[in-house]
Amino acid sequence: MAADAFESSFYAADSSLVGSLAPATDLSGTAHALVAKLEAELARRGAGAEKAGIANGRNNGDRSVRVASRFLSEAAAAFARNRPVLEALRKRYRLGIVSNFYGNLEGVCHGAGLASLFAVLVDSHRVGAEKPDPALFRVALETLRATPETTVFVGDSLRRDREGARRTGMRFIWIVPEGDQAAEAQASAEPPVEHRVTELRELMKILQ
Repeated sequence: MAADAFESSFYAADSSLVGSLAPATDLSGTAHALVAKLEAELARRGAGAEKAGIANGRNNGDRSVRVASRFLSEAAAAFARNRPVLEALRKRYRLGIVSNFYGNLEGVCHGAGLASLFAVLVDSHRVGAEKPDPALFRVALETLRATPETTVFVGDSLRRDREGARRTGMRFIWIVPEGDQAAEAQASAEPPVEHRVTELRELMKILQ
């Protein structure tokens, strides 16, 4: 299946999940629900087993479990790797999350043991606005009692995160995995990014 066709299916599945989960749904419940939505979307678009690499029936369900489980394993490793960085940053700054999410951002963060590291968790579905709409960012700023001039936004999307930060008047740091060719292609069509990192720990050098 072509990458652009899969991406289109993924975002359709992602959008259909908004508002459909209970607020307390944790990351595991969210991941499994998203994979199920994605498989349903691929089936709706006629992406058969040969095209999508997804089998029917019982094998289809088994694949969903494997995909979600792999994601959760990688997420757990990332949480463990980055928690010390977040704890160090929290000692010096007030931290928050601003996310285009499904209505259960707090449930996910509490379930992952990360909620205590952040002073504010802003979920787009709860607010009724999505990045890059400045309204979403302003909710975080108001809760943190911060100003755009003294706030730095760290994100992985130039279209949603950098544009939202720019429109709100905040500095922006782009976090992008090393070797991410899609991100590099996106960056080549954009104005230069002042700061970019490949790992969260690199923020410590920039924010000194």
